[in-house]
Amino acid sequence: MESELAKASLRPLGRSSLSVSPLGLGCWQFSRGKGIVGGYWSNLDESDILEIVRVSLEGGMNWVDTAEIYGGGKSEEALAHVLDQLKKEGSPHAAPVIATKWWPLLRTASSITATIDERIRCLGGREIDLYQIHQPFSLSSIASEMKAMAGLVKAGKIRYVGVSNYSAKQMTEAHRLLQQYGLHLVSNQVKYNLLDRKIDRNGTMAAAKELGISIIAYSPLQQGILTGRFHKDPAQIGAVSRVRRMQSGLDEKSMARSKPLIDSLTVLADKYTVTPGQIALNWLIHYNGDTVVAIPGASKARHARENIGAMSFRLTQDELEHLNGASWSALK
Repeated sequence: MESELAKASLRPLGRSSLSVSPLGLGCWQFSRGKGIVGGYWSNLDESDILEIVRVSLEGGMNWVDTAEIYGGGKSEEALAHVLDQLKKEGSPHAAPVIATKWWPLLRTASSITATIDERIRCLGGREIDLYQIHQPFSLSSIASEMKAMAGLVKAGKIRYVGVSNYSAKQMTEAHRLLQQYGLHLVSNQVKYNLLDRKIDRNGTMAAAKELGISIIAYSPLQQGILTGRFHKDPAQIGAVSRVRRMQSGLDEKSMARSKPLIDSLTVLADKYTVTPGQIALNWLIHYNGDTVVAIPGASKARHARENIGAMSFRLTQDELEHLNGASWSALK
């Protein structure tokens, strides 16, 4: 059943006409195990993808985020296929806001224009509401890329422009350049959660607030650490690769440092009869007002239900501040 609170809490995405739910569905896991980054996930069955998307959209999410690099278009195609299925069923949720991304590495800005029809084809002919530069490293300047993106808006191929993994300086530059074409940079998709506050330290969050740019937070649960499962059952850490353990904060020292934060999440989870992960997501979408939206993934329908549940309540200001303090302590 759709969450009334989720329906009522739509917020503007940057300075655009798009109104989005605080949480959207991240679709990296629909890569079908293909491509450079798709192998991170197992190949989900079509029936599982359909159920994940159905549960997410019926539960109050109204947008999805995918990318060209997710299986070389496989994620976009899987998404289009299940949205076609929902449309056939007459679902009122078959037309969510769609965000996808262009992959810039070893390419020039001309590729933005040259590949857009392929993106639209993979998405089943659907309109791209938000088109993002996936990361700042390419063979072209930000100026060339923003010129190409502005051209796509003018041509009616995309509605709005976003970036991903941009620093405060790069984001501000992209925004300034787009303004020359009468456009605004709508969003910057970056890693952000209670155990990763880099954008609070390096000026990206402050610049986003000043310019009216939305932060789209990926990895909002720090690869599962903020669900509390690794603290509750440390034996699970052994199943995680050593590289991921070091990158995510699953080493012994980091785990000890983050324990008080996990304890605080658990206490609040008991109070609201939810999970620690849902508390962590709720903090993420409310602590910075409407600036931050997040894209948790889901590889099972139960994960989708849990994500939706994070929009069904609201932490008090005191609770938000308490978690903020616990977060900084964990990062010392």
